[in-house]
Amino acid sequence: MQLTIDQQLRKEPNRWIHKSLTIAFIFVIIAWAMGTITFTGIKENGFTIMSNIVSSLFQPDVDFLFDFKLGVPALLLETIAIAFVGTIIGAILALPLAFLAARNIAPKWVNFIALTFIAAIRTFPAFVYGLMFLRVTGPGAFAGVLTVSVVSIGMISKLYIEAIEDLDKRILESLDAAGCNTFEKIRYGILPQLFTDFASTVIYRFEINIKDASTLGLVGAGGIGAPLIFAMNDFNWSKAGAILLGIIILVLIVETISTKLRTKLARG
Repeated sequence: MQLTIDQQLRKEPNRWIHKSLTIAFIFVIIAWAMGTITFTGIKENGFTIMSNIVSSLFQPDVDFLFDFKLGVPALLLETIAIAFVGTIIGAILALPLAFLAARNIAPKWVNFIALTFIAAIRTFPAFVYGLMFLRVTGPGAFAGVLTVSVVSIGMISKLYIEAIEDLDKRILESLDAAGCNTFEKIRYGILPQLFTDFASTVIYRFEINIKDASTLGLVGAGGIGAPLIFAMNDFNWSKAGAILLGIIILVLIVETISTKLRTKLARG
């Protein structure tokens, strides 16, 4: 006998208590979070400053915007260089960590040590690493490269691990049965499976690092962030507008290219 829709719904477990408790818990957390935040309001000239920032995007300092030696293009190139070098170093360092942390590759005790190390790296945000390396190397782009490299290790290694643990072992078993050596198994069995995921991960992390490198300048770790904060502190809104416009254009270009590349990799 075929059940009607009403009969089927009545047979389903009643979860309204569970859902109600979940919603109530969420509201309690929101109320607690709001209670811990002190709302001081907006400064008297807050709206004026905000309007100046927005209007500066439409009235940028054109000379500074197109100054290829000391202006926005040169600062953006430095930001791209920091993000690119940092991403490559982070991706290379994340590779052995990912294999050590993968459950289908290394023993459990090795997994534990590697995963603990990766989790420790992921604990601190980029700004904290930037301040740390700033004391080691001094202000400049090198501190930014080190910061981006270390921050990249945590995320890239985590995504590497997921790709490694999804390896199809049947391919390796077939190559082993065919008498292939270790190098051949890596070349024809492992790399073809991992290359697409690894490349997509690195491209995605580079996209994120462009934004991180733009803000690291606020602590003196190179990039376009430092001139931006200096311009705002001096109330030089046209210069700040030129920098913000440059960042917006750069991020849009990088995101567009990144999305197309990752889509192409995914489709083969």
